[in-house]
Amino acid sequence: MRLGVLDVGSNTVHLLVVDAHHGAHPWPAHSEKVVLRLAEQIAPDGALTEAGADGLVKAVGMARAAAAGLAADDLLAFATSAVRDATNAGEVLARVRDETDVRLEVLSGADEARMTFLAVRRWFGWSAGRLLVLDIGGGSLELAAGIDEDPNVAVSLPLGAGRLSRERLRVDPSGAVPPSAEVVEELREYVDGLLDPVVAKLTEVGWERPVATSKTFRMLARLAGAAPSGAGLWARRSLTRTGLRQVLGFIRHIPPGQLQELEGVSAGRAHQLLAGAVVAEAVMRRLDVDTLDICPWALREGVILRRLDQLEPM
Repeated sequence: MRLGVLDVGSNTVHLLVVDAHHGAHPWPAHSEKVVLRLAEQIAPDGALTEAGADGLVKAVGMARAAAAGLAADDLLAFATSAVRDATNAGEVLARVRDETDVRLEVLSGADEARMTFLAVRRWFGWSAGRLLVLDIGGGSLELAAGIDEDPNVAVSLPLGAGRLSRERLRVDPSGAVPPSAEVVEELREYVDGLLDPVVAKLTEVGWERPVATSKTFRMLARLAGAAPSGAGLWARRSLTRTGLRQVLGFIRHIPPGQLQELEGVSAGRAHQLLAGAVVAEAVMRRLDVDTLDICPWALREGVILRRLDQLEPM
């Protein structure tokens, strides 16, 4: 079957269309995305702004038309932390449904962690043993650990790179001045504080293979020397704690507006890179992880795999 997945995230609205069937590897047929940065369009009262809602409706409508044009048999549409945390989420979801005929399912943070864990498990297989899976998004950080396809522990924390850049680092809108050392240290202490309750839970479960997904981890790994995207999907990539500390040491002195000039850093997420690096370093340090394997599959693939599991074998 041809399946469309619409991921409304904190940074982008991403449509992925794949060809797959029960028990098969899902092969991408089409991918397109619109950068909305919904996490940065939250008003002081916690509501998604009218401009943000307008952009979302337009992007969802375009994605629906694209999926139909590609003859997708089904469209799975979901939203994560930016919509989930908005105080007017119900109103925004109703508007999307009424104007595009697309029903967005709002995933909980724990469900995000579970779906991502499933994708990683399928990618690495049972031989990976117990997995630890980390995912830094725009609005939240997901962590999961376990031996099965459903993790023993799955938690979500409000430690997304976009959220922290806006709320904690207070990144200069002009992108001309890097955050001060004091502000970066305050962020590190804040991240450590929120990690405190989950470190013991994850450590109790344990793991043999620590893995990271998400654009943030891929960018950090690339800056630390991992293979570029041009090396292909199957190239093995990893991020060491030593390499991450070196990356953090130099990007903290670079103005956000110049980070996009670094090879492997996307322009749309460059201003979030420092916050993402602080979170990544804190998690690796607190969980005593020396090396993370980078997995190319994440939440979208997890949603696809869960849907395919519901189909009858061919």
